[in-house]
Amino acid sequence: MNTIRSVCVYCGSSPGRDETYAKAGHLLGRSLARSGLRLIYGGGTKGIMGAVAEGALKAGGKVTGIIPRFLINREATETALDRLDELVITDNMHERKHRMFEKSDAFVALPGGIGTVEEIVEIMTWGQLGHHRKPIVFANIKGFWDPMLSLLDHMSAEGFIHTAQRVKPLVVEDPEAIVAAIMVAGSSVDAPTEGVQSVIDKM
Repeated sequence: MNTIRSVCVYCGSSPGRDETYAKAGHLLGRSLARSGLRLIYGGGTKGIMGAVAEGALKAGGKVTGIIPRFLINREATETALDRLDELVITDNMHERKHRMFEKSDAFVALPGGIGTVEEIVEIMTWGQLGHHRKPIVFANIKGFWDPMLSLLDHMSAEGFIHTAQRVKPLVVEDPEAIVAAIMVAGSSVDAPTEGVQSVIDKM
């Protein structure tokens, strides 16, 4: 039985220098919607964030935006946020990340900056510690994540990733193939663990 109902997408609030990145975000959002999966994302309405949400909304998908109050005017507009069918406003970034984890059954990293790296690495860390078994995907658009993947291999080779078997992120280059990869991964493990507050509070 497949346990994937919602997918968290981490990505840049800027479009980047290559239009392929935003296009990939739009395609992923559309793919999630057409597969009946809810998009969980950072609530931004600009850049790649906005493209993912736009793709999902235009295809009739359900979208949950989770954004700290102080970022609303920086990464979004209140008018655009009204289009989401669920909006969660948090007090800070820490709460935002926890809520995104709790609501999601899988995680995807599209191209982005330091914030995107921080978010996906934290999810990988929690997986390494055994706190969840939710699928993790690097959307390697035009090889964007190649340096990151090389670093992970280097860390493992140098003996710093001791439980690598718990963290095996999927690497998918085609944004329209991501959902299928997640569904396969989701059906091969036990039901993804829900966010257990007592565990999360210790992280």
